[in-house]
Amino acid sequence: MVRDGRVRVDGAVAKDSGMHLPDDRHPVIEIDGGETVIRRHIHLMMHKPAGVVTALEDARHPTVAGLIPMIFQNKGITPVGRLDIDVTGLLLLTSDGVLAHRLASPRWKIDKTYRIQYEGPPFSDIDRRMFSAGLVLLDGTVCRPAELEPAADGLTFLTIHEGRFHQVKNMIKASGRNLTALCRLRTGPLSLDPGLDPGDCRELEKEEADALYASAMLDPDRE
Repeated sequence: MVRDGRVRVDGAVAKDSGMHLPDDRHPVIEIDGGETVIRRHIHLMMHKPAGVVTALEDARHPTVAGLIPMIFQNKGITPVGRLDIDVTGLLLLTSDGVLAHRLASPRWKIDKTYRIQYEGPPFSDIDRRMFSAGLVLLDGTVCRPAELEPAADGLTFLTIHEGRFHQVKNMIKASGRNLTALCRLRTGPLSLDPGLDPGDCRELEKEEADALYASAMLDPDRE
């Protein structure tokens, strides 16, 4: 494209494909007359299906790595946290390790909302108060306050502010019910794109990525 004169940097035709771009500002780069963006990191939103593990390699099960489009392969992308093999829904992947750590770490209190289906008695106001006060798990672990929201259609939504191992499953079990299906709908400011079918993923829009960085108190342009 450079050889054919299709690339412009700050309005001037680029003549050398090895030219160095300024690192103290964002140059305007155009390809075939349309402005493009130079990205420091890649961020993906995936609708994780059941039956795949949140890992890049696994000897026994298919992984989410197999669902990443070829254009993003070998770009240093890793999952943010993990969803169990039977859990579906929003999974973020990024090449920014610091962002991934902050989004997954309980220390940063990034909200995560799940849609739950279960067997057992309907949740009551007493259950809601127990969850909001900090539910005590069967092993004695005390969870941070969480928001339980029974919906009119029989579904229930749970928002947690930490990410312990099997936390949602253990919370539902501690409440005297049996979890039958779990889907993550939101992480921080981002909700699962309803246009993504299970197994599909897409790159985040700039506004979405900026919102993620803001929730993790990070500068996306930091060195």
